[in-house]
Amino acid sequence: MTRTLLSWSSGKDSAWALHALKQDPDIELVGLLTTLNEGVARVAMHAVRETLLERQAQAAGLPLWKIPLPHPCPNEAYERIMAGVIERAQGEGVEAMAFGDLFLEDIRAYRERQLDGTGLEPLFPIWGIPTHELARTMLAAGLRAHITCVDPRQLDRSFAGRIFDTDFLADLPAGVDPCGENGEFHSFATDGPMFSKRLEVQAGEVVERDGFVFADLL
Repeated sequence: MTRTLLSWSSGKDSAWALHALKQDPDIELVGLLTTLNEGVARVAMHAVRETLLERQAQAAGLPLWKIPLPHPCPNEAYERIMAGVIERAQGEGVEAMAFGDLFLEDIRAYRERQLDGTGLEPLFPIWGIPTHELARTMLAAGLRAHITCVDPRQLDRSFAGRIFDTDFLADLPAGVDPCGENGEFHSFATDGPMFSKRLEVQAGEVVERDGFVFADLL
């Protein structure tokens, strides 16, 4: 079995990648790797509270590798920090790192370059699944998620805090990817076949910061 660390954003695509990996008899999952804004103790970009992230990892039944990042975090600093993470992974016998990417070729190529020569194999367990199909497959399987972040340049701020469901998909404007793969929105997964229990959360205050609209989940 391949000892695998999953890059974990806390969102629905990471959750579905987790589901796919759990079903693969050749994979041994050893942890979830998440970057956090160290100044506010929230998941980077998704802005989910660290306490909710911890509850999520418990429901997934996996240890959490929390990687604090400064804010702002220049790419040079990010790559230096991640080099340390890779060194730790090598020391703990990790053989592969998995990602929940769907179709962005440049992102995949970047991840492959970062792992080139490290001995860690990059895995993309849900790559290439058509996102209209994937979104509905997730929902049919019982995945539940809340929208935590919206890019108002691509999607109206009223979508922040909504539940990812069939009504959400029906309301998306034409041109917005149903899985938000182009950065239109980000989410926090609260239920599904990858978790042992459902996380009860609700959307609190909605704020705009750094050009994005965030819904604080409580």
